[in-house]
Amino acid sequence: MQYHLNGFKPGNYQIPDAARTPAAPPPLTDLPSEVDVLIVGCGPAGLALARQLSEFSDITTCIVEQKAGPLLFGQADGISCRTLEIMEAFNSSELVKETYQLHQNAFWEPDTAQPAHIKRTHKVPDARLGLSEFTHGVVNQARLHDLLLEGMARSVTQLVPHYSRRLLALDVDAALTQELAAYPITATFAHHDTVQEHVPQERPPHLETVRARYVVGCDGARSAVRKNLSIALEGDSANKAWGVMDVLLTTDFPDIRVKSFIQSQDNGAVMLVPREGGYLVRLYVELELLDQHQRAASLDLTIDDIIAKARLIMTPYQLDVKEVAWWSIYEVGQRVAERFDDRPADIADTLIPRAFVAGDACHTHSPKGGWGLNTSLPDTFNLGWKLAAVLQGKARPELLQTYTTERRKVAHMLIDADREMSALVATRPTAKTAAHQEKTDTAAIEKFIARQNGFIAGTSIQYDPSWLCSGQQHQYLATGFSIGQRFHSAEAVRVADGRPQQLGHLNKADGRWRIFIFGSSQSPVEPGSDSHKLTQFLANAESSPIRKYTAAGADIDATIDVYGVFQQQNLAIETLPDYLWPAKGKYGLRDYEKVFYATDERDIFSQRGIDRTNGCMVVVRPDQHIATILPLNAHHELSAFFDRFMIR
Repeated sequence: MQYHLNGFKPGNYQIPDAARTPAAPPPLTDLPSEVDVLIVGCGPAGLALARQLSEFSDITTCIVEQKAGPLLFGQADGISCRTLEIMEAFNSSELVKETYQLHQNAFWEPDTAQPAHIKRTHKVPDARLGLSEFTHGVVNQARLHDLLLEGMARSVTQLVPHYSRRLLALDVDAALTQELAAYPITATFAHHDTVQEHVPQERPPHLETVRARYVVGCDGARSAVRKNLSIALEGDSANKAWGVMDVLLTTDFPDIRVKSFIQSQDNGAVMLVPREGGYLVRLYVELELLDQHQRAASLDLTIDDIIAKARLIMTPYQLDVKEVAWWSIYEVGQRVAERFDDRPADIADTLIPRAFVAGDACHTHSPKGGWGLNTSLPDTFNLGWKLAAVLQGKARPELLQTYTTERRKVAHMLIDADREMSALVATRPTAKTAAHQEKTDTAAIEKFIARQNGFIAGTSIQYDPSWLCSGQQHQYLATGFSIGQRFHSAEAVRVADGRPQQLGHLNKADGRWRIFIFGSSQSPVEPGSDSHKLTQFLANAESSPIRKYTAAGADIDATIDVYGVFQQQNLAIETLPDYLWPAKGKYGLRDYEKVFYATDERDIFSQRGIDRTNGCMVVVRPDQHIATILPLNAHHELSAFFDRFMIR
């Protein structure tokens, strides 16, 4: 798709440039006095959480934002494979069409014959290709926000944010936090028609108070929620300044539509990222070292300074900037919150958390790797289903303790990778590393990207063994589905109609668990086969997690959704157990979309290392991460897994 030819215009990219206008903010309405979940901040983390919770009619959610309306310009642009997988789970397929796919990386260094000039050394395929059915790409963060907002508005709860609210105070009543039915959170907001920090208002603000059962701070690096919870950020302060700008330009630089790492001899570095629409380009431009405690704003630089520096670095190529859609100057620093919830560290294991921080509120870093948005959104994708399960009485509240355990590890991995990436991309060492760091060449950047490609893509992030990620002794049954990592999608063919289907796309963001039955060499229609016995156990046994944890009167797949994937290609739907094509809904209509088979061209058994002789079960969490792998006859172990945290 091409757009922005005659100037950058935010809004829905499905609408032509000439007619596109930004969506208007929703009308101002009073905040509710009491909610189940209060979300502070409309960044990627906050909107992803709100999008998840909007699907549950029995959960009251409120999301507030200090700005006067939705984001329109700039900020993050990189969209990782894993983020696209999550957005697909939200049914936001437009993002795949609109994202500019990154298939190559180009590397530029000083020309040895003319050191003041840069010269391309080589191009390579992007290291993330093949890690997912989706391709790592680039799109305006505002567009991702729009799609999440549209999904919220179309949901059963028709959830919309409350803009122009600034958090003034947040109180957590410690005496009530362990009473799950209580509302221990009290938040006070200032409401202005237009809220601006540090700007005197013409009239006193209108104060509003919200009581909540849970609160999640998704309000950025200067998080008011984090400060009110007295959670400290730990790590290095910024000491390197970079400029970033989204521009429409004409140039003779040949790799303007290729992600490029450019290092000059003496003037700094540029990282170039082609943007969506075919014309827009983002440039990250290395600026100056900062003194201790100095902020980038004190450099008093303008967009003209950033453009001039980019031209100098990219000599001898010409950059004629026609329009600047957005620009900023930022500092490079890496910090992680000491904790991700309100529990004191010394007694955390004994308490149920009621207040959380997510996204930039708990990990800050440079934006160059595209890791901010792509780590923030999975933060709350992890937290959202857990909150829903506890609020709906489906899971024990100890489930909420696992958010910090799982996501804080990822944050530390992010900080380590960002620190290394920031040092490699810069041509001049920072004050902290100058004593022992030599100037790096682009080969080191290429090696780093290849080594970290799974983390950059978000596909190799793996949660440690726990009662939510167990069964490692059975990993050999499906070596390509790593326990703790996300379900790596592959195609199979649907029995009922012969349609190929990405199995990962069955894992929707609806709070349900999935069990994939990968059949053995025995046909599932044979009563003595392990697959047939398993379906009978799930459908009929008193100890079946389906029987125990599905509410009376609900569809059989309302809590745990089961699919069959078999090696036999001559299956007929009417010969399979009824449980695999169940009657659902008020009319008892049959669901024909739960049974698949592998073919020579779409052989998921080979692609994911599944034991063809014995088959296995793969249990997938509501956030698409693999919870456990079990033999087909491990009925008791399957029940025991769910019994650990589910409520009958």
